[in-house]
Amino acid sequence: MNSLAAKKSISTYDVYQHAIEQFSHYDNERYHYLDSAATSQKPDCVIDAVTQGYRHFCAPVHRASYPLGEAASSAYETARARVAQFINAPTSQLIFTKSCTEAINQVTLGWAKSIIKPQQKIWLTRMEHNANYLPWHQLCQTTGAELKIIEMDEDGCLLLEQEEIWHESTFLIALTHCSNVLGGENPIQELCDKARAQGIYTLIDAAQSVSHLPLDVDKLACDFLAFSAHKMYGPEGIGALYIDVKRMAEMSPLLMGGGIVESVDEQHIVLREAPYCFEAGSPNLSGALGFAAAADFLQGLPAAAVSQYVGELGRQFRQALAQQGNVTLMPIAGGGEHSSVLSFTVDGVHPHDVAQVAADNGVAIRTGNHCSHLLLNHLKVGALNRLSLGVYNRREDIEPLIKSIKLATEIFT
Repeated sequence: MNSLAAKKSISTYDVYQHAIEQFSHYDNERYHYLDSAATSQKPDCVIDAVTQGYRHFCAPVHRASYPLGEAASSAYETARARVAQFINAPTSQLIFTKSCTEAINQVTLGWAKSIIKPQQKIWLTRMEHNANYLPWHQLCQTTGAELKIIEMDEDGCLLLEQEEIWHESTFLIALTHCSNVLGGENPIQELCDKARAQGIYTLIDAAQSVSHLPLDVDKLACDFLAFSAHKMYGPEGIGALYIDVKRMAEMSPLLMGGGIVESVDEQHIVLREAPYCFEAGSPNLSGALGFAAAADFLQGLPAAAVSQYVGELGRQFRQALAQQGNVTLMPIAGGGEHSSVLSFTVDGVHPHDVAQVAADNGVAIRTGNHCSHLLLNHLKVGALNRLSLGVYNRREDIEPLIKSIKLATEIFT
């Protein structure tokens, strides 16, 4: 547990000061990183944990009886317990994956494919990332199930009162907690409560919310919740999937291979108990240690304070952008006023040109379709600029972005 965890009284306005102490390598005077929704910077505690994994636990996990191997296995399972605790999940119901994308594919191919029936419906929202659209699209193509879209209004609110969504033919609702384009927050607790009462399964893509919003799967009572480490200040190459215990009993491994079986012969395969049967191949031990360190880092910064900090900073960015006469802002998901993710266009300047000028001035923003083709088609734009904030950002990051927009406007219009 890092030293921040002992600081229980961190206020909203202290978040930056306490957090930045853990980013000794991040030069916020020279570089303005506004792309945390793609991948976040890593605090020292995460880098140290990954390094310590290779330095002190370099042995096969769950595959050796000698002391170093046992230490590696223990460290891996301790990391699982720490990540599970972060979302208030039982340790046995959290599996490690290589990404949030793989986690969702585990659900579609390892669970839904075997039990969904033709003509049953899967509902996704208009604002889904392709990682939570393409697997379900493929599943419906191969099973005869029907893919349906939950639309949104002009304020970014999902139209959840459509009667068809709650029809008995609905098999599952899969949705993002926070849009990677519109930010904000969708009403997942309300949706999960209603779905559970009507026997509809739910999957939550928490990739964009896990870094700044509290998540409690026991309270939420969703069937599945997927997220990745690298968007919550952890390392790349590892993610996690929470699985309801009943759904876990119905699930088959996405990958078959070493480490997942009790016994094998020519006629029979006996799988290990969960979660081990879902983690074929050599585990990513250092990734798991970094993942756990990221969870500890965030737990040392009260979730309410982090959410308020990045939300208030996002409001200040949005206000500054709105004051530019040639900037068009996209709505915030859920119709809220605060968001850590903001997308916009600049009149007469292609988003790629805006991003390039910003990059030349030390400002990192994202451009393109953001793997959200359904949403951009709905918004009638081919590309957007996006800024996304982390705990290492501050008000001083606003002016360099505004200067970049003004310079791009001068150059290209």
